[in-house]
Amino acid sequence: MSDWVKDWVTLALLGKTRGNRGELLAQPLGSRAERFDGLQAVYLTPDESKQEPVRYGVENVWWHERRLVLKFVGIDSISAAEVLQGWQVCVPRAERAPIEPGEYYLDDLVGCAVVDHATSEQLGTVTAWSEAGGGSMLEVDDDWMLPFVKAICVGIELEQRQIRVDLPAGLRELNRP
Repeated sequence: MSDWVKDWVTLALLGKTRGNRGELLAQPLGSRAERFDGLQAVYLTPDESKQEPVRYGVENVWWHERRLVLKFVGIDSISAAEVLQGWQVCVPRAERAPIEPGEYYLDDLVGCAVVDHATSEQLGTVTAWSEAGGGSMLEVDDDWMLPFVKAICVGIELEQRQIRVDLPAGLRELNRP
């Protein structure tokens, strides 16, 4: 993995073209739809591990039938947009939309130790995250899934890279991928 990856955040994945003006459907990563409001520019990359992102001006962003549609400056035809299918929409980590106290970016949780609140036993390390139908899930040691909800993740200390959890009985066994 290239060094630049740690300084960037992927906001969405580009999908099929829409219309004939170079618009693309996009799958947002995360549940904060407002992060796309007022976007002036983003960076696109076909493969985060090999090619650094390239800056593209954003001409327009809107929602169509619960799907995100992006129109980039200079991408004005179906054939020009097709080249970008599957690419990642990124921004520098420092330019992420501000969040409220008590909210967290899921990618900031990757690498945090998962610790039992009652016993202080380390249960593993967050290795990835995903959006599920019912909410966000943290993958722990590539072995089990942890629902990212306040009732379970009772204390988050980013400075200490730690998530204190109160696990219901059987959760680890139930949530194995």
